[in-house]
Amino acid sequence: MEDKSPNKQEERSRATREKLIAAARALFATRGYAAVGTEEIVRAAGVTRGALYHQFRDGKEQLFEAVFELVEAETTQRIAEIALTDATDPVAALRNGARAFLEICAEPEIERVALLDAPSVLGWARWREIGFRYGLGLVAATLQAGIDAGAIAPQPVTPLAHLLLGALDEGALYVARAEDPDTARAEVEVVVNGLIDGLAAG
Repeated sequence: MEDKSPNKQEERSRATREKLIAAARALFATRGYAAVGTEEIVRAAGVTRGALYHQFRDGKEQLFEAVFELVEAETTQRIAEIALTDATDPVAALRNGARAFLEICAEPEIERVALLDAPSVLGWARWREIGFRYGLGLVAATLQAGIDAGAIAPQPVTPLAHLLLGALDEGALYVARAEDPDTARAEVEVVVNGLIDGLAAG
């Protein structure tokens, strides 16, 4: 007899959601949002259309948002691990994190989902809101650590974190749209490092 207890139903629901996100992520990363249909997603996930709309009532766009959120969470974790390899020097941590951000954003999956599709699918405001939700805390904490250590000149942390993260987002978009991404990324890194070095306490 099938177990219909609340815990088992929650487990099945969670498993279905994870299958849909994984299948959609692979398809969106390979071909882009516009070229992927819901039938293809449910077939790849091994679930029904009804299951998709049960998990994501608004359909493909809401599923894409879930994929983007997962990509942002994983990306932020990866950047944090790289940035904090030199946790004793907050300015170096910012430089390491900025370089890691630009390099990770150049990966085909990240570039396609997070930079090329997300702003157009979700709209600029929602794209920025989700990106800031994951990255802003990391940037702000690193800046605050630098100020506390006397390595960064005292200044309002929240607006500074917004401006620095905004600059990184714009830099990543510039690289993604460049004819020569490698050269563009190197140029952006020089500029960002100049911004970060300018924060150092005199």
